Amino acid sequence: MKLWAGRFSKEADERVNDFNSSIRFDCRMFAQDITGSMAHAQMLADQGIIAADDARKIREGLAGILEDLKSGALAFDPQAEDIHMFVEQELTRRIGDAGKRLHTARSRNDQVALDLRLYLREEILQIQALISELLETLVSLAKEHLNTIMPGYTHLQRAQPITLAHHFMAYANMLMRDMGRLKDAASRMEECPLGCGALAGVTYPIDREATAAALGFSRPMANSLDGVSDRDYAVELCCAFALLMTHLSRFSEEIILWCSWEFKFIELDDAFATGSSIMPQKKNPDVTELIRGKTGRVTGDLVTLLTMMKGIPLAYNKDMQEDKESIFDAVDTVKLCLRTFTPMLRTMRVLKENMRTAAAKGFLNATDCADYLTKKGVPFRDAYKVTGSLVAQCIEKGLTLETLPLEDYQKAHPLFDETIYPAIALDTCVSCRTSQGGPAPSSVEKQIALAEAFLQGCQKEENHG
Repeated sequence: MKLWAGRFSKEADERVNDFNSSIRFDCRMFAQDITGSMAHAQMLADQGIIAADDARKIREGLAGILEDLKSGALAFDPQAEDIHMFVEQELTRRIGDAGKRLHTARSRNDQVALDLRLYLREEILQIQALISELLETLVSLAKEHLNTIMPGYTHLQRAQPITLAHHFMAYANMLMRDMGRLKDAASRMEECPLGCGALAGVTYPIDREATAAALGFSRPMANSLDGVSDRDYAVELCCAFALLMTHLSRFSEEIILWCSWEFKFIELDDAFATGSSIMPQKKNPDVTELIRGKTGRVTGDLVTLLTMMKGIPLAYNKDMQEDKESIFDAVDTVKLCLRTFTPMLRTMRVLKENMRTAAAKGFLNATDCADYLTKKGVPFRDAYKVTGSLVAQCIEKGLTLETLPLEDYQKAHPLFDETIYPAIALDTCVSCRTSQGGPAPSSVEKQIALAEAFLQGCQKEENHG
């Protein structure tokens, strides 16, 4: 029987029941639903709203349901409308009338808002741990490749020489910001909606501060309408997920390029690649291709949440049931991608010589050639023009700046001398870029130290929490 059966003279059409039901996806919040109900029952007893003995029976009954659901002794009823009704009906079946008192001073509106916040807070912690693991991997690889020279690109054209460590630390910094966004999103989930009722609070002398504290929240939500009618915390979290996935997608795109014979900068471990059904020579980077594709999926989840919320008036509307499948999908997708990407990265083989060979071609030291003249007093724009003409000569003669004769340099500008050659050597080009954030090993070591300090801070927060 439906909870609202007293108002209706006939049963709902089975098609409506199926359409209305959310048990198939919100059942994953069973532990949070039971935890919230336990805190609510205890508060009701403490406030004298229900008998202490009834509260004890409720808590014991809920504990039994939780244990049975975890062990598999109890299965979810697909006929139940949602997880909230399933738990309450199972509780009443087990303990009788006391179970019917659990929903006193509570609505499913504040109940589901609570469950979702509790669930997402726990998922954020798990995802932060996965990001930390990836960040640790990047730091470890950066230490290993402080002197591995490779081309840096703009417009996917070879631009200036950098190191693989410098490249890895760029993504490390993106991940640190992703961690910050997740932390910010979690901080705005510190308000407890329990006690907001359907929209206008309740007429019972409840203690919202007590339930908020019991459930690990900093405070109750200040406005009962707001408490049940917004999902901005889910939208904000999904936005953070979409940005995280965008960073993983960009990294994945580079892995895909680097694996190709056109680049051949890395080789993936056989455990993280696939073959072709027809071409025996193929070794495909399917993991990164799937991550790149799943990024669109998480972005779609974000658009779904935003579109769902944009036109609904206060307070609760059934549209908001659509929040769960989207945010659950985003959570699952992010976790799956991180769990696969990190070991793939950790086990790949870097082909250092191929990277260095690529950096030696394409005039990546042209800026350094211009800087050589600038440091001798030539205005940069004049030095830029001179160097451009030298590159044109090299292309015409099939030479590089390293092999261009000194007499050609001196014809272009009299300030060139034999010191131009060490000045434009690849190792010099990289090691001289000591500016803060640059690719010189000394600069990258400082970037690594900042990342390690960040990870230590995360570890302290986790231990403190």
